[in-house]
Amino acid sequence: MSGRARLTLCALLATLLTACAMLPLVHPATWLPQAAVLLALQSATGAGARRVPLARWLTVLAQLVVSVVLLTLLFVGERALGGVLPGPGALRDFGALFSQGVQDVGHYAMPAPLTDGIRLLLLSGVLLIGLMVDALAVTFRTAAAAGLPLLALYSVAAGLSQGGSDWLWFLLAGCGYLLLLLAEGRDRLSQWGRVFGGAPRKGRSTAAGLTGGGAVAPVRTGRRLGALALGIALVVPLGLPALEGGMLGGTGSGDGDGLGGTISAVNPLVSLQNSLNVTEDREVLRYRTDHRNPSDQYLRIVALDEFDGQSWKTAERHITDVPERLPDPPGLSPAVRTTEVRTSVSAAGWYAQTYLPMPYPATQVDIGGKWRFEPVGRTLVGDRGQNTRGVQYTVRGLRLQPTAEQLTKAPQPAPALVAEYTRVPAGLPPAVEETALRVTRKAKSDYERAVLLQDWFASEGGFTYNTHVNSGTGTAGIAKFLEDKRGFCVHFSFTMAAMARTLRIPARVAVGFTAGSAKSDGSWSVTLRDAHAWPELYFEGVGWTRFEPTPSRGSTPDYTRPETPTGRPSNPAPEVPGRTAAPAPAPSSSASDACPPEMRRLGECGQAQAGAGADGDGPTWGQVALVSGAVLPLLALPVLPLLWRSRVRRRRLASGDPLEAWRELGDAAWDVGVEPDGALSPRGAARRIVTLGRLDGEAEQGVLRLAGAVERSLYAPPAAGPGAAGAADAAGDVLRARAALLAGVGRWSRLRALVAPRSAVRVRWAVSDRWARVRGAVAGRLRTVRIPLRGRG
Repeated sequence: MSGRARLTLCALLATLLTACAMLPLVHPATWLPQAAVLLALQSATGAGARRVPLARWLTVLAQLVVSVVLLTLLFVGERALGGVLPGPGALRDFGALFSQGVQDVGHYAMPAPLTDGIRLLLLSGVLLIGLMVDALAVTFRTAAAAGLPLLALYSVAAGLSQGGSDWLWFLLAGCGYLLLLLAEGRDRLSQWGRVFGGAPRKGRSTAAGLTGGGAVAPVRTGRRLGALALGIALVVPLGLPALEGGMLGGTGSGDGDGLGGTISAVNPLVSLQNSLNVTEDREVLRYRTDHRNPSDQYLRIVALDEFDGQSWKTAERHITDVPERLPDPPGLSPAVRTTEVRTSVSAAGWYAQTYLPMPYPATQVDIGGKWRFEPVGRTLVGDRGQNTRGVQYTVRGLRLQPTAEQLTKAPQPAPALVAEYTRVPAGLPPAVEETALRVTRKAKSDYERAVLLQDWFASEGGFTYNTHVNSGTGTAGIAKFLEDKRGFCVHFSFTMAAMARTLRIPARVAVGFTAGSAKSDGSWSVTLRDAHAWPELYFEGVGWTRFEPTPSRGSTPDYTRPETPTGRPSNPAPEVPGRTAAPAPAPSSSASDACPPEMRRLGECGQAQAGAGADGDGPTWGQVALVSGAVLPLLALPVLPLLWRSRVRRRRLASGDPLEAWRELGDAAWDVGVEPDGALSPRGAARRIVTLGRLDGEAEQGVLRLAGAVERSLYAPPAAGPGAAGAADAAGDVLRARAALLAGVGRWSRLRALVAPRSAVRVRWAVSDRWARVRGAVAGRLRTVRIPLRGRG
């Protein structure tokens, strides 16, 4: 393996090993093999371009074009021109995918799901870093500078990882960079010839340094120094003070006082317990409301509707622009009494939360900034860095006042909803379902079962509220909670939701804040210790309904209290005049334009998407011609040397000049590896071509005849020069000699001589000479220009 090929391979390995630091951020890790294949194709393109050889900037451009084409085939091939070239439609899809990926990164806790947007960010980022490393280390021969893009890739991974990157990923990244440096050092040493490194060991040949019997002394020393430096880098941080948080951490309070973090946007359970146990409480929100009983109004952040056995989390959902009025809550019947409530909220300046705390269910939100709407959970999500830090907003929502009779007689929900929200992991302990059946054995409806579960946790089951319990949130944590009967809101809500699902009652867990405490000026204050989690159960006709199983926390809903009259709910309030339950607004005709490509490929954009491409959404002929005119010349670059050599050969052989034929013979020999030697006479150069090209027979005789014709043309009197017949014989001699030279080399050498001839470097020489002549002419013209000076005496 040549030194440059070894350097190319080490650059690829260094990029891949550093990219492994991104593995803990996304699950599953199927993107890494794809990145390896794309990097290999990108590196192969660079190696081929350097073998031509192309100019350095053309080599990088060729690799960039190939990378773009590969990403087009992988992500938006159905919208590409000819399935390969990125046209206007493909570029729009790329933009939508990129935006979706940026949003997904901000919305998901680590490890995030491998959505198409996140996969595009990962693969394009790794390809970009790989291109920079290959260009710096191989094309421009500065391997040390290639550590900067590798450091950038590792820093992003370390910053996004919770608690920083693991030592294993640092070790892999460091090994990759050291391999790259050693490969470059070995390549530089090889250019100085053989390096002697002391006496050989016993049993080894004195030529071991040449035959691969062992590494030479400088290489062994470099390996030892690299291993020592890597070991020091791993050991020294163990003795330094720990640094909390990552580079891009945004889940804390943001002011560095260590008084407890905020609730994370998608998986808020990590810091919820810390918020409840803070030594110094802090105000998070302050609001005013016209709610008749504000203590019953919770501020909901997000709903956790997927239970995988390890924890409850938010399922992957599609987000849209915030409508002027939010659609009616799912499952709400006009028979249920509702009251519209207005709440004005002001968030603290230190509180940075991606999801917007709101009463449920909200119907209209008045807020500035960049926010998106998630319809299933009915939440607002910050877009492109938007968060709740210091924001002020007004929420109009509904106060639901169902009766116990309405909940008792609720019909069965849709089968699809039941299937989704009653799913439990296979590892759920049997004691969970057995306990649920035992507690609810006297119930005759799902509503009665829900109330019995709530009362069992809150008062009858002997449970104790304790925020210092650390029993986990998975199936094992639920089993331990049922056994120890000690925990806080997370354990109560998780366990009740899991029990409800075993009873075939759709359930999920909501996370947010309780109502807080009233202030003397009529406002309500919500602090970190008001962070809370509660179960929501679904009843057809009412929708998602809050329950409160946690003792000494929050407020028990009126519709679950036994003293509540069956005819009218407690705390009656006047209904909003003229309000009727309106169906959810139908999607507009422009909904297909907002549908991201990953949803379109899954068929989740509705029927309007089916004919989007057939209704004139594709590129026009003018766009096709414009893109083709820009891209096709780039793709034609590799064949330009072949076309140039063919044209020059025809022109030289048709000129009738033996000197032109001799130049063509020299270039034909150069293309197969016989470099020209200007110090030799024509006869000496001919013998060199015959010897190195292993020519014989007619080919050998033709080369010698052409050398004699060149000597006669240079040194004989004009009357003795060759005629037209001699010129024809010279062209035939050149063609026979070229065919013999190509037949005498291997397949790859013959292919290079045809596609990437070495003699094509004459083009660069000619351009340089012409540019030098132009600069000289301009400089000479400027020297002759005289500028008149005014005011001289």
